[in-house]
Amino acid sequence: MSVRLAPSILAADFARLADEITAVERGGADLLHLDVMDGHFVPNLTIGPVVVESISRVTKLPLDVHLMISEPDRFIEAFAGAGASMISVHVEALSDLHRTVETIKRTGCRAGAAINPATPLAAIAEAAAELDFVVVMSVSPGFGGQAFIPQSESKVRAVRALLDAAGNPAPVEIDGGIDTSNAERVVRAGAGILVAGVAIFGADDPEDATRRMRAAAMAGATA
Repeated sequence: MSVRLAPSILAADFARLADEITAVERGGADLLHLDVMDGHFVPNLTIGPVVVESISRVTKLPLDVHLMISEPDRFIEAFAGAGASMISVHVEALSDLHRTVETIKRTGCRAGAAINPATPLAAIAEAAAELDFVVVMSVSPGFGGQAFIPQSESKVRAVRALLDAAGNPAPVEIDGGIDTSNAERVVRAGAGILVAGVAIFGADDPEDATRRMRAAAMAGATA
């Protein structure tokens, strides 16, 4: 089983962002996770396409753009044009998941659906065959540094089973409270992409923290 690590810049020092990104690249990061929040869908404000475009100029890592916003369809083309490789949208913010997935794919980006801790899997079941990845939120979205919700492991297993039943090998991404204490467990549960923010950028040495996180994740992949 392959596992990819996506450090979340939400926890990075934006005054030193290029250096922070370089550190996690050296540590073996596979993606960069960019949380876009609008202060409406979630109670926080973060970045927009201009910042995504700036980040795309200082890294060769694929950009995993997570839209925690209302009316995401209005902004998909802007983020794709800014350099996103992957775009995930929250099913809770959508009226038609199929249509939004098609819109993302038309831009050339990989299309993902994100589901909050309280959202049932039925919300993504009809589109399970179409998705390029599914993001399981293991905290309530909006702020970094929250504690991992233990029940998220069983949700990862359920999403993995749903995708397998649809004949879809798309990875399950897990986002929220991921660190070296739970990385191995969530990978064993079926997570193929791990988002980690404070555990990496909150460390004294983000490069070393990235390596340690990768080692913990790979222990689950080989178990």
